[in-house]
Amino acid sequence: MNTRDPSAPEHPAALQLDAALQRLAQARLSEPLAAKDEVLASARAVMALDGGLDALYARVSAIESAGVFANSDWEQPVILQPALAMRSLRQGDASLTVIEVLSEIRLLAVAKGDVFHPGISAEQAQRFLNQVMALNLDLLSATLSEADRQRPQALGEIVHALYRYLLESLGYENIHESLVGEVSRLLSQRPVQTESIKQMIGQIAECLFDPEADTAGMDEAARLVSALFGPAPGCRDDPGLTVYRQRLKAMDEAALGDEAAAFASAMHDTGLVSPYHPLLLRYLRGYREELIPCALGLSMTGHDVLQCYSQLVDTLIDEAVYPETCQSLYGLAMLLERGTLFTPAVASGLWRQIGLTLCTESSQKLATVFGDAHPPRVFLLAGVIGLLGQPLGVGQGNNPTCQSVIGLSMWAYNDPDYLLQLVVWAARDDEITMRFEGQRVSSRDLEAGLAKEPPVDVDAVSLILVAHLDRIYIEMGRLCGQRDDDLHRWINPELYGWWVGEGFRVVVGIHSQKLDDYDDFIRHFYACYHPFYNGNLPVVHPQPAGIAVTDSGARLVGRHAITILRVALDTGHQMRVYFFNPNNDSGQNWGQGITCTTHGYGERPGEASLPIAEFASRLYVFHYDPLEVGNRQAVPASEVARIAALGETSWAKGL
Repeated sequence: MNTRDPSAPEHPAALQLDAALQRLAQARLSEPLAAKDEVLASARAVMALDGGLDALYARVSAIESAGVFANSDWEQPVILQPALAMRSLRQGDASLTVIEVLSEIRLLAVAKGDVFHPGISAEQAQRFLNQVMALNLDLLSATLSEADRQRPQALGEIVHALYRYLLESLGYENIHESLVGEVSRLLSQRPVQTESIKQMIGQIAECLFDPEADTAGMDEAARLVSALFGPAPGCRDDPGLTVYRQRLKAMDEAALGDEAAAFASAMHDTGLVSPYHPLLLRYLRGYREELIPCALGLSMTGHDVLQCYSQLVDTLIDEAVYPETCQSLYGLAMLLERGTLFTPAVASGLWRQIGLTLCTESSQKLATVFGDAHPPRVFLLAGVIGLLGQPLGVGQGNNPTCQSVIGLSMWAYNDPDYLLQLVVWAARDDEITMRFEGQRVSSRDLEAGLAKEPPVDVDAVSLILVAHLDRIYIEMGRLCGQRDDDLHRWINPELYGWWVGEGFRVVVGIHSQKLDDYDDFIRHFYACYHPFYNGNLPVVHPQPAGIAVTDSGARLVGRHAITILRVALDTGHQMRVYFFNPNNDSGQNWGQGITCTTHGYGERPGEASLPIAEFASRLYVFHYDPLEVGNRQAVPASEVARIAALGETSWAKGL
């Protein structure tokens, strides 16, 4: 918690809030319904300060007595409902969000016993805050959703800061069960970046081993904690890396086999890699190499790849797999399981990556974000291994670069040797080149694209590549000039690759900004992607598409790039679209009962899915092969009408 030094002079914004509170209190003497706008604006300015929430906490009594909550539901805190509070925080306008933040800080003071309120007890206040935090567990992660990130006046950042403040004040214990479920849900998506998840598990561990905590029914929590801090017999007591190294030297072959099997089981069960795991793998190198397949948890396919490329795999372990880069070990296992090395250019590209000399700019970026425990090239190599092993695990974090990130995912999934080439250009030369309609495009001298500042909350490959890709993406748009359709029609095939369909549909006219034959757009999508209407053709290569993202109130947040991976019947015989969403969490609530799922309906790790009608209701643009379009007229009119109604009453309202 960023606490304020009591002896430090007050920030001018805090002094302005004090003056505004005095004026409101004075005005209410003659006008009980006096406007609160000045106070709320001043409070919002304080919220944005470092230590601002502490400053508001110190003023809870003054805020209450000035009448900030008067003549509103907040005047009677006992009647407040957590679900409504969530909407006020996440979807409300500035004044609504600010007053909700103030209310929750007030309830925190009541819960901690620092303020007495006649309308609510300390126990009631704490229970309310526990429930609200449990409803907003995504705010406990290190990244903001698109909806929160794009809110004006830094409201998303303010709400994010509030929840970290509440968490640090109240602890994880009271939302433990919900938190465990949220961690499990995030891990089911097998993200490349797991640091924020590991931090959550660290807090769960503190609760689990608190002698005063009730640990009954915490089996799932114990499983997560064990996978990270003690997955194998030799480190079950979390002895520390130095002690574990010594223990390995004393183990016989049977004990080492038990360690290898236990590590692999925990890794594949959760998607987490314990820092102890690389120590075992490095110890087995050159000593008990026959146990490496077991330590990686390889199937017959992975074992065959390892046997064919044993020298390369051994070198990758030596050069990239350390406790500080432990998650790359799961990437290595999945890289082998996917059979990616059977593409000869990938193996050659990895050998080149191992010996790559990085330019000064790339080295500085990597060192700034990942530290100096190892040379920058180690963190980049570990990042490459992770992305090639988990193409659907990469996320954009808080950066508006979804176009670039779906490129990283598509190339890792579909064209890994090209991705390796891009990484070399960017890391070695601080430049990448592409071609647009026969013209060479270099990233070297282009201005920043959508991401104005270098990202710091991304994986190593994204850190090196995304800024270059973002600039080229914007430059391709500039080279398009004025055209008669959405520019993605021409940019996407040139940016991503030959497999992107040359056919293209956008639902909103670029000149009219109105819906353009919405019914036919829906029919066209079904005729291209729905197996019942396209001749049962599968999606052969991932296809970029654009969706209109809405919040839980079905209100438009903005356009977002995703890739359509496959369309198939789920386990309940419902047709679903399985897609990749590069936002670090694909389980979003888009309103109207439309919630993206990441497991339970046949999803593979990293996929999101929706019934095809619900997906179509948020679809904005899509690519297709003009030679593989099915029968549009066979799509039932009732289905088209239902989809159109969902779109027209949500993101397309008024178009």
